Amino acid sequence: PAATARGAGAKGGAAAVGADAPVAATAGGELSEMSRLDLRVGVVLEASKHPDADNLYIEQVDCGDGAPRTVVSGLAGLVPLEQLQGARVVVVCNLKPATMKGVESRAMVLCASEEKDGTRLVQLVTPPAGAPPGERVAFAGHEGPAETNPNAVKKKKLWEAVAPELRTDAAGVATYRGIPFQTSHGACRVTSLAHAQIK
Repeated sequence: PAATARGAGAKGGAAAVGADAPVAATAGGELSEMSRLDLRVGVVLEASKHPDADNLYIEQVDCGDGAPRTVVSGLAGLVPLEQLQGARVVVVCNLKPATMKGVESRAMVLCASEEKDGTRLVQLVTPPAGAPPGERVAFAGHEGPAETNPNAVKKKKLWEAVAPELRTDAAGVATYRGIPFQTSHGACRVTSLAHAQIK
């Protein structure tokens, strides 16, 4: 999708759920798809235009790994480059790496988008101030350790199962099936898009 960057796997974030936390299981006893995805708070340290693609940006994002991740996102022409510089974002960190026009992308930046009067509107999903880079975004009722093998995430189609259920609510809060994207400092949200798809 144009408003996303495809990406790679890594270990759980700084706020990964502890061993004593309740675990969301399916009827078969497995963790829910949402609990196995690794969504984290990220900060864009640097953003630039992709030299070989007019619709792509290349970002260096602090995801709490110790070293920034390279992320390629299809946001050029949708989000101003200067808005990305230093932006707080939500990133999916355990998808399989994807090469986009010769650059490997190692995470996916989440945005809300909608079509209005023939124009596509896109807004970054933004964590609240104070939530540190690398903190894992939590979803009530879907606690559990994230899948650390990006190949397993792809094989089980975890992202494909979850993505259609990601939307903003009437107040612009990012949700999964109505459950807010939660951090230690509050919920993640967009600037103004209500009832918009997140991807």
